[in-house]
Amino acid sequence: MTRILIRGGRLLDPGQDRDDVLDCLIENGRIAAIGAKLPADGAEIVEAAGAWVVPGLVDLHAHLRSPGQEYKEDLGSGGAAAVAGGFTQVACMANTDPVNDDPSVTMYILDRAEKDSLARIRPIAAATRGLAGQVMTEMIALRNAGAVAFSDDGATIMDAGVMRRVLEYSTLVDAPVIVHAEDCHLRGHGVVHEGAVATRLGLPGNPAVAEEIMVARDLRLAQWTGAHLHIAHVSTAGAVESIRRAREAGVRVTAEATPHHLTLTDEATMGFDTSTRVAPPLRSAEHVEALRRGLAEGVIDAIATDHAPHATYEKEVEFTEAPPGMIGLETAVAVCLPLVRDGLLSPLEFVRRLSTNPARILGLEGGRLAVGAPADIALIDPERVWTYDPGRGRSKSRNSPWADRRFTGCVVATFVGGRLVFHVESGEHASAGAAHPVRSRPNAAGVLNP
Repeated sequence: MTRILIRGGRLLDPGQDRDDVLDCLIENGRIAAIGAKLPADGAEIVEAAGAWVVPGLVDLHAHLRSPGQEYKEDLGSGGAAAVAGGFTQVACMANTDPVNDDPSVTMYILDRAEKDSLARIRPIAAATRGLAGQVMTEMIALRNAGAVAFSDDGATIMDAGVMRRVLEYSTLVDAPVIVHAEDCHLRGHGVVHEGAVATRLGLPGNPAVAEEIMVARDLRLAQWTGAHLHIAHVSTAGAVESIRRAREAGVRVTAEATPHHLTLTDEATMGFDTSTRVAPPLRSAEHVEALRRGLAEGVIDAIATDHAPHATYEKEVEFTEAPPGMIGLETAVAVCLPLVRDGLLSPLEFVRRLSTNPARILGLEGGRLAVGAPADIALIDPERVWTYDPGRGRSKSRNSPWADRRFTGCVVATFVGGRLVFHVESGEHASAGAAHPVRSRPNAAGVLNP
């Protein structure tokens, strides 16, 4: 019987509104006990004084590129990047090759993930065939195959009639529809936020109204159909207000924002760094402030990475020609911890946005530290100072605007099903499907000393 005692950490469990210094005992992959000064009784000891002990983080929006684009990322590298960032569950989008619009693709992803990934992989299936926005996928078959949600992310279902049918059908399978809300005609060829920065750069702009109009349409359709609508990567003040009003009216809507939309403005694009080309684009300061307020007030339910790896050669082109997206699994915690230091979120609410709420949105077991729950756990040292080098990261790709950035706070250990799958001191990972014992390591961070 494998027993591990995580001792003396600040246990943050939003699922039970618990914030206290407690021990956590793991037995056979599940949480066996939580309490003060639990007896070790022969268990391996993880000294967690100074660390936050939190339920494994859940990313409800990532691109893992498998099948078909494994030169950018695969389920092994994506899973390794995930656990290095504290994510024990990752929902992967359907824009693969072939598109995840058939149960056979969903089952392939799950089968490969079981063999290759340290994190639990949750496939999101396409809402329409080929992401073309025209013909609905077979949602019941996809749901039975293991899909947790439906989305044409990266593309917008422009036909309101198709969107209505997608939402109606989703109520039969009890799964959210995740939308990339953007009017393609208003967006045009825009690659940065339409405003003063776009003018200075001489780049085509993508106006905020392109998102806001489509958010308003989809909210109205969700109200009409009673479906669960989830709005991905919200980026504008107008969208935040529309979501607020819809929720007050009883619409079943949830929403996410990314670390980059919460912390960067369009000024970050001034150096033409193609890592800052994302979709939707980085917005101006007033939109960023509205997102932060919406997150603090609970209008924005979750923080999701929108991890979007691309090969170096794909990004080393003209800004307008670069594919949109940046990687983010390994840096999400560090990028967002200033939200706690600035007083925008308490530590408990920070964990709620990264773990408990995403698990709830997707209907997953997780996001809580309760007796009997799977021992998916992350340890965060909020004071550890480190410098991010994407070249030494676990992702296959390097497209990050945070390269060489000095951060305070990071994930120092991650457990999945009671197995230690990542430890910051060694940078080691377990093999997928194999046990990784807790080892004696130097206590350089003042956190772990098994």
